[in-house]
Order: sequence, then structure tokens, then C-alpha cells
Amino acid sequence: MTATALPRTENALARRITDWMEPSNVIVLVSLCVGAAQDNSLTGLAWALEAIVFAAAIPMAYIQFGMRRGMWADRHIGQRQRRMLLIPVIMASVATGIGLMVGLDAPKAMVALVVAMLVTLAVLLPVTAFWKISVHTAVAGGALAMLSLTWSPLVWIAYPIVAAIAWSRISLRDHTLAQTIAGAVAGTATAGLVFAALSS
Repeated sequence: MTATALPRTENALARRITDWMEPSNVIVLVSLCVGAAQDNSLTGLAWALEAIVFAAAIPMAYIQFGMRRGMWADRHIGQRQRRMLLIPVIMASVATGIGLMVGLDAPKAMVALVVAMLVTLAVLLPVTAFWKISVHTAVAGGALAMLSLTWSPLVWIAYPIVAAIAWSRISLRDHTLAQTIAGAVAGTATAGLVFAALSS
């Protein structure tokens, strides 16, 4: 009698980390933190909400729409080819947000924040065409880079959070170690450099 393989049980902690630290949640957090650091914190937070709408809320709404239409199975878009359909839509939404910020004279740092997000996506898109680089670690690494430039270099001590996110993605078999490292490096370097150049 042939033994039947038991279904693999996923790690509950890894699932929580992946879901809680998904890119949209990280974008909300970094936007609010950068907004609160502006000279007029209320104005900064108002612009943070604008950034959240175009960089997190609209993309998540589109992801939910795609799930209902059967375009992808879950909100993390596990299939690399499906990400090629999603990323340009997110880029268009983020670019629209940037246009409004520039047109309405948003604080320099808030514009820099969202431009850094757009450039990071532009870096990830061509790589995604042939390799499933981790968006989770890219966004988390980029967020910490921008927060360190906004608040204090001491923010870098939180970088183990990116490692925890990488572990969760690997544990759930959504990414390899190389894909999570590449995402972290690409996101940290790209967002950090763009934000530093445009916010100063």
C-alpha cells in the first residue's frame, strides 16, 4: 500500500509576519512617520494620507478586485507572471499621487518619499520579468532607509525586522533566500538613495 503524503502545515508565525508586514502596511507606517516629521506635522500627516491612498489603498483595492475576478489567488500575488500585470498598475497609481503632490506643492520630503517608492518599483519590475524578487523585503528595507534619513540613524537597529520578514517568506516557500536578500538590497539602496537626493 502506497503511503499518502500529508499536506505541509505552514508556520503560523511566518504567516502572521508575512501578512502583518505586507508592503501596504509598511507603506502606511512609513508615510505616517515621514509625515509626522515635517515642520508642520498636521500638514505632513495630511500629505501622508494622500501618499497612503495612491501607494497603498488603491493598489490593495485593485488586488482585491483581481482576487474576486480570479486574476490571482491571494493578496501576496504568489505567481511571478501575475506580478508583471500588477506592478505597472501600482506604478500608475503612485505616479498619479506624485503628480498631485507636485501640482499642489507638497513638502519636499513627502514627494521624495513617494518618488522613492515609484523608482523602487521601476527597479523591481524588470527583475520580476525573469526572477521572483521579494517585494516584501524591498519595501521594508526601503522604509527603514527613509526613516533613518528622516528621524535618526538609530533606526537601522530595527533592520532585523527585514530579516524576520525574509524568514517568513522563505518559511512559507514564497521566496528563496537569494530572492529575499536581493529584494532587501534593492529596496534599501534604491529608496535610500532617491529619498536622500530629493529630500535634502
